[in-house]
Parts: sequence; structure tokens; C-alpha cells
Amino acid sequence: MGTADFGLIGHAEVLNAVRSFRGHALLLVGPARVGKRMLARVMAALFNCTASDAPCGRCVSCTALLREAHPDVMEIEPKAVTSTGKAARRKLIPVSVVTERRDEGREYERHVVEWLEVAPTFERRVVIVDGAEHLGDEAANAMLKVVEEPPHGAMFVFLAEEVRAVLPTIVSRTARFDVPPASDAEMNAAMARLGTTDAELLGFANGRPGVLIERARARGALEDARSLVDAVPQGMMAALVAAETLEKRFDADLHAEALRFVLASHEASVRVAADEALERLLAALEQYVSPSLAFQLFALELRAAFGSSI
Repeated sequence: MGTADFGLIGHAEVLNAVRSFRGHALLLVGPARVGKRMLARVMAALFNCTASDAPCGRCVSCTALLREAHPDVMEIEPKAVTSTGKAARRKLIPVSVVTERRDEGREYERHVVEWLEVAPTFERRVVIVDGAEHLGDEAANAMLKVVEEPPHGAMFVFLAEEVRAVLPTIVSRTARFDVPPASDAEMNAAMARLGTTDAELLGFANGRPGVLIERARARGALEDARSLVDAVPQGMMAALVAAETLEKRFDADLHAEALRFVLASHEASVRVAADEALERLLAALEQYVSPSLAFQLFALELRAAFGSSI
């Protein structure tokens, strides 16, 4: 089994560059769903595979990675829920996941500092930070103390969509690798292997293999977005009902992308006004404004954005 069997499409050049990397901190930069996390997992496989043809996909280490149950791989991402159980609106990786001393409520089963004190089961412990731009100052500073002198030669792989959004202290201590979108040929071949055709989904993916891996969710988001956009010209009530439906299914990152994609076929003035309305919606949700009210206002602003075209 080769690296493609891990769900990795393209990025052979990045992987080859990483093979010769001898440091202990990487920063992978590329669009959402371009395959950064999968690439990070393949790197973890490279470091821990027990076969000579690494990653083999068959040894105990590789199969554990495929099951997402590897003892030497820790993945961190922004919290999906708050301490009260509500959906988190603002993305944040808190300091409490880095150090046990700051996790008084024991919200996390594992903490980076504590976890790295244990020697690896295989060759090398790997910490994957998916969303490095969401590390706050406290969390980043606590993480950097470990990055500078990693126990047992641990590896850190930071993932980010834009390097400018990552704290300079993280950027300066990592080797940066850009993860570009896959080619059209690679994406078409991947879709063929899935045994399906979906031109709109391929267009939405725009070279990002992760969209194909999450194709059911992506397709659902596109349909939700189109339902709202199609309802707007039908009248106030239709727009409000569609917005209420979207609220119940809303995944900020995926649905925001889907809305922008669906609106791309409209004239520039509509796109600009609609995008501004979408940004206000996302900001309102981060501030814990009533979701119901926020989506109602969004529907009204979309109708205003469509203006004379309604």
C-alpha cells in the first residue's frame, strides 16, 4: 500500500521534501481541505513505519494510523463545543490542551506537555496542530517551550490556511512547506476511482482532495446553499424559511464556502453585497448573537443584495 492509499491525492513533491527533513517542527500552509491533515498523517507514518518501504500501510504502526488510533500521534484542533456544551462559535485552541496545570476542569484527556513525557511506542511521537492560526498567545507560548526542546525528539506539524494568520513566534520556529491544490487530472482520476461523476462538486473542490473525502457533507452544504439562494427571489417568507433550515445545519466553514460558490454565478454587485452580509452573519455568530435572529437578518440582507434582480 502506498501513500495514495491513505487518501492522499497529489502532493508528491511536498512529501519527498519532507522525507529529507531533519528538524522537529513543520508548518504546512494551504487552503482548507487541500489535504494538509492527511499529509501530516502520512508524515507520521513515514516516521513510525516498521517496514523499509515506508509508509507500507500494512504494519502495526500504519494500520493504527489508518484507524486513527496511533499511540504516538496526537491531533489538536479548535474546540467544537464550549465548556457548557454549546457549539463553539469562535475557533480557539486554548492553553489548557497544552499544559495540564491550566486544565482545572479536566476538559481534555491528553495534554501535549504531559503526553510528550512518555517515550514513543514506535519511533517518534508526532503532534499535529490543525489550525495553527487559532492558537492564542498563551497556548502558543506554552507550545513553543516544548517545540524548542521536544522530549524524545518529538515532531510538531502545524497546519494553517494562511501563514499571515499564524503567530510570528510559531512561523519563525518551523520549516514552512506550501501545500498546493491537486491538478485537474489528479482530481478527475480521484473522482473516477470513487465511481461517480459530479462536475459541480469538482468545481467546488477546486483541487482540494479533502472535499472529495468529505463529499457527502460537501454535497449537502452545496444543496443547502442553493436552496437559500433560490428561495431569496421567491419572496420574504420563502427566504426566511430557507434561512431557518440553513441555521439548523450550518457548519460555518463549509456552508460559508458553499454560499460563496453558489453566488459566484451572480453579478459582481450581488456577490459583493452578499459576501458582506455573510461576513456579518459569521461575526454575529462568533459573538453569540441569537442564531435565529442572525439568520433572519442574513436572509433580509440577501434580498437587499439581490435588489432589482428579484
